[in-house]
Amino acid sequence: MTGTSDLTSNQLLAVLPDEELARWRNQLELVELPLGQVLYESGSPLSHVWFPCSAIVSLLYVTESGESAEIAMVGSEGVVGISLFMGGETTPNRAVVQSAGVGYRLKAQDIKAEFNRSVPVMHLLLRYTQALITQMAQTAVCNRHHSIDQQLCRWLLMSLDRVKSNELMVTQELIANMLGVRREGVTEAARKLQRAGLIRYARGHAEVVDRAGLELRACECYAVVRAEYDRLLPRRKAT
Repeated sequence: MTGTSDLTSNQLLAVLPDEELARWRNQLELVELPLGQVLYESGSPLSHVWFPCSAIVSLLYVTESGESAEIAMVGSEGVVGISLFMGGETTPNRAVVQSAGVGYRLKAQDIKAEFNRSVPVMHLLLRYTQALITQMAQTAVCNRHHSIDQQLCRWLLMSLDRVKSNELMVTQELIANMLGVRREGVTEAARKLQRAGLIRYARGHAEVVDRAGLELRACECYAVVRAEYDRLLPRRKAT
């Protein structure tokens, strides 16, 4: 293990009531989440849920022909594997680490037991699930109705929120796979953002230099999703 993280680096873990957090400490396992790691495949039973701390995980739908598109992303604000506590056991999407980091994982039987044992835990996870559903729905609308430029702005902003930085290590090919578009479209969109002085991009490294300008250029989808997460999820406890 090369990375370290406190439990409170994940927002859901940070707002757990003290009694629940104390009980979870012996059940949670700190794990590395390297770039490209598949946490679960479509239709496969889930063995754990994951609480990212510094990593970002993409939830992807993969077609029979092998094409893919991101339906949501999860970072330090959330949990990967909601089907376990929602009673579904499996889900028709794939979870892949898109930005390396660390996180905590909890065994399937443990998250089920905690969900059923504690009303505060149940309510917290259900509110998070509602926020995630909003992100999925807004992503579908965005991919259908908005330009690649706007989709790229939304994707960059959502990713930056989850790494708490103005920089991302990401290739244009990965972004194209996430958005379900051709790489040439992402290349042209990135060039437009560079010419507008909003980002700098070179060799898999993207830096946002004018976040306010990027937010103005994005469609309403980013603001809708951000507002719903802020509305539904409690703020971290003061230390």
